[in-house]
Amino acid sequence: MELHQVDLNLLVAFDALLDGRSVTRAADRLCVGQSAMSSTLARLRRLFDDPLLVRQGRALVPTPYAESLVKPVREVLDGVESILARRTEFDPRRDQRSFSVIASDYTMVTFLTPLPARLEVEAPGVRLWVSPPGDDYVERLARGRVDLVIVPREVFTPYREFPHQFLFQDRFVCAVDAANDMVGDTVTLEEFTTLPYLATSCGHEVSPAEAQLDALGIARSTEITAAFGLAPLLLRGTRRIALIHERLAWFLSEQTSLRLVEPPMPLQPIHQLMLWADRAEHDPGHQWLRRRIAGFADERDEVRPPVPA
Repeated sequence: MELHQVDLNLLVAFDALLDGRSVTRAADRLCVGQSAMSSTLARLRRLFDDPLLVRQGRALVPTPYAESLVKPVREVLDGVESILARRTEFDPRRDQRSFSVIASDYTMVTFLTPLPARLEVEAPGVRLWVSPPGDDYVERLARGRVDLVIVPREVFTPYREFPHQFLFQDRFVCAVDAANDMVGDTVTLEEFTTLPYLATSCGHEVSPAEAQLDALGIARSTEITAAFGLAPLLLRGTRRIALIHERLAWFLSEQTSLRLVEPPMPLQPIHQLMLWADRAEHDPGHQWLRRRIAGFADERDEVRPPVPA
């Protein structure tokens, strides 16, 4: 087949489909309708004469042939992106660009949710495609299949292997429902270990709060485990206690009725990092986005009000 007979945009769609293994997620990533993405998948199947993605239960899984194409297709796209990135400048007021970002629910709530509104004014052609961390997010960053990862360095242990920048830190506080009469202005270690406890998780990984409690040998009467972004909402109307991020308590103060007290044990804060792949280091658009996110982090610190107690 002659190259001029092939729509090379199909390779972009192939990369999105194999990365997300979902027609819906691929459509969202490329800003097209689901029916259009389904038609594109049909064209890819004809092009490669292979099903590429087959249904297994409720999920789509790649065929062996599709798996064999992932790396060479990504290398081709990396090469094209490198050519296009050899521009000397990026104008956020005029240029159009989509960036993929991996971030936890905590980061989405406390940091990324207010950012798009700012970007709509400053860079109307820039779009952020944000997704939660999966089991393979380190590999995806290493292979350049995501533009940025924003996570605590306490969770992303191999962070030194990637270019990165510190954004902000956050400390842990004990939180209970405002009407919880089992906790006063302070909480003792004995009370903490016997109260019904709401544990937090980072997907399949232990959260920094739970890891520190384990290291200190502090027992908990765990009643429920939830993603740490949801923890403040699950304390309402209960007698549970939880360790949550102070910033999260601030951002959710209008949606929750929390009372915060100092933890009865020494806990280290988390340090939020922004990481990217080596190949994006000198990309003008990527550099602009990193500067904007870092500046936004500084702005949020300057206007941050005290957390209500």
